[in-house]
Amino acid sequence: MDALGSLQYLATGFGVATTSENLFYCLAGAIVGTLVGVLPGLGPIAGIALLIPATFNLNATSAIIMLAGIYYGAMYGGSTTSILLNVPGETASVMTCIDGYQMAKKGRAGPALAICAIGSFVAGGLAILGLVFLAPPLAEAALAFGPPEFFSLMVFGFVVLSNVTGGSLIKSLMMAVVGLIIGTIGLDPVSGNPRFTFGYVSLLGGIEFVAVAIGLFGIGEVLMNAEQPVEILEQRVLVPRLRDLYPSLRDLKQSVGAILRGTGIGFGVGLVPGPAPVIATYASYMVEKRISDHPETFGHGAIEGVAGPESANNAACQAAFIPLFVLGIPFAPPTAILLGALLIHGVNPGPAMIAEHPQLFWGVVASMYIGNVILLLLNLPFVPLFANILRIPKKVLLPLVMLFCLTGMYSVNNFMLDLWVMLGCGALGYLMRKWAYEGAPLLLALVLGPKLEVAFRQSLMISHGGFGIFVERPVSLVFLVATLGFLLLPLLRYTVRSLGHRAAAV
Repeated sequence: MDALGSLQYLATGFGVATTSENLFYCLAGAIVGTLVGVLPGLGPIAGIALLIPATFNLNATSAIIMLAGIYYGAMYGGSTTSILLNVPGETASVMTCIDGYQMAKKGRAGPALAICAIGSFVAGGLAILGLVFLAPPLAEAALAFGPPEFFSLMVFGFVVLSNVTGGSLIKSLMMAVVGLIIGTIGLDPVSGNPRFTFGYVSLLGGIEFVAVAIGLFGIGEVLMNAEQPVEILEQRVLVPRLRDLYPSLRDLKQSVGAILRGTGIGFGVGLVPGPAPVIATYASYMVEKRISDHPETFGHGAIEGVAGPESANNAACQAAFIPLFVLGIPFAPPTAILLGALLIHGVNPGPAMIAEHPQLFWGVVASMYIGNVILLLLNLPFVPLFANILRIPKKVLLPLVMLFCLTGMYSVNNFMLDLWVMLGCGALGYLMRKWAYEGAPLLLALVLGPKLEVAFRQSLMISHGGFGIFVERPVSLVFLVATLGFLLLPLLRYTVRSLGHRAAAV
């Protein structure tokens, strides 16, 4: 598909996205995403997981438009608490705290928030343009992939995502194995025989993905927030006045380069496995500080330290949809939740998705442009309103979230078993946070496990049981070698560090 063809399809997508129904759900996703980003402790993973049950009566296009809006809307909203409270609304907004809060203390919260909104809008728009032109040719290339290539690619994604979550690689891989084990419960995807159901008919369909997601990231967050003695949400909020929101011409000139550089960094990082927005914001901040003529201003209210990271996290967020839609493999935890939502709605993402579901793909892409405009309009004049939401006490907010989890989960299948699974996973999520275990690898393994198993078994069927098929195919071999490299990377670092200490001692 050439560039002109992509633009023609995008125009068709705008026809889908601008229907009254889809506009409503795009607006709803943007508002909910902003709220999720504003409220510390929730984040896009929990926000998407909590709202999946609300999409079950929607068509697939409307559902994904709303859930995608929550994802990139949270990227916008996360900057609000970072600047006004020095508390990141979600992990990708950590770098914004450094200079954003310092600007707020100097009475420049308005320009900081405005630059965040403008940078996010520009980065989101450019990244979506990259999605329009890059996704179709990549999908055509991925059609040449067979089961061995997809198996090796999924293994590579598992290992890399586990390796860059910030915690212990061993713990992350352990959680991935637990997710793979849970994913085997139910009917065998190849033979159709029941596995590990212990005679319970309700387990034939497997463990409900939504129950695990809401438990780990919804209930788990509620329990973690409930035990914190300090009432973060009742801290003094530095709310700017409406007339103080707009940046000066000098602020805009200083921010243009940082916004464009952050967009490029974020888009590139978003195409590789891992928590792309977090990595992109850190990389953008380091680049801006390194090339600045006045690096000493960073950490004391440099506007480039706000514009670059915020642009990078939104570009990375939009770019993350490319591997999700084109390969059917999520390279970030929030897109793993979106993959589960796609499968629930009967859409199997992958190289054939653009051809099989053009209305959904181009409708969602077009809705991202509309959503970015909505978020720009929301995040400038309504900042004081969102700031006041931060004053909601936890004793009111947390029970409401818990109630929403319970009612939303029960409405999915009307099974009490799903509630018990959700509550059990909530307790597990709480303990995992206490003991520094990552929940994202578990969820990623749960949603990709059946696809991984099918690709593995299909490969063995093609080769009549020979494992050599995984190394005989060049693309598959490249992914396996890259996987081995990531697994050996910690050992290599340890060896180099040990040799360095010995050399220093001599």
